[in-house]
Amino acid sequence: MINTKKFVLLALACFLMASCKDEKKGGIKSSADQMKEVLAIHDEIMPKTVKFGSLVGQLSSMEDSTEMGLKYKHAREDLQAAHQSMMKWMQDFGNKFDPDEILNGKELTGQKLKWLNEEEQEIKALQEEINKSLEQAEALLDKKE
Repeated sequence: MINTKKFVLLALACFLMASCKDEKKGGIKSSADQMKEVLAIHDEIMPKTVKFGSLVGQLSSMEDSTEMGLKYKHAREDLQAAHQSMMKWMQDFGNKFDPDEILNGKELTGQKLKWLNEEEQEIKALQEEINKSLEQAEALLDKKE
C-alpha cells in the first residue's frame, strides 16, 4: 500500500514537472525574456525621437491659420505629445524596476510582473504613437517640397 502511494506521488510529481516544461515551450515567456522584448521595442523607437526636434522646427515655421497651416500645427503637436509620452514612459519604467531587473534578468515579484505586463502594453502603444506621428509629419513635409 505504501509503495502504491509513493508511486502515485512520484508519478504526479513527474507529471507536474513535465507540464511546467511544456508550458514554457508552449509560448509562456520568462520575465527576463519579456523584459528583453520591452527593452527591444524601446531601443527600436528611441533613435527615432532624434528626428523630432528638426521636424517640430520645420512644422512650426509652416503653421498659420490656413487649412494646411493647421495640419502642420496638428502634426507638430502630435510629435511633441509622442516625445512627452516617451519621456514619461522611460521615467515611470525606471521608477518601477531596478537596474538588476532591467539589465540582468533578476527575478521579479508578483507586483512587478503585473507592472511589466502593463509596461509592455504601454510601450507597444507608444511605438504606434511615435511611428504614426513621424509618418504624418514626414508625409506633410514631403508634400511641401
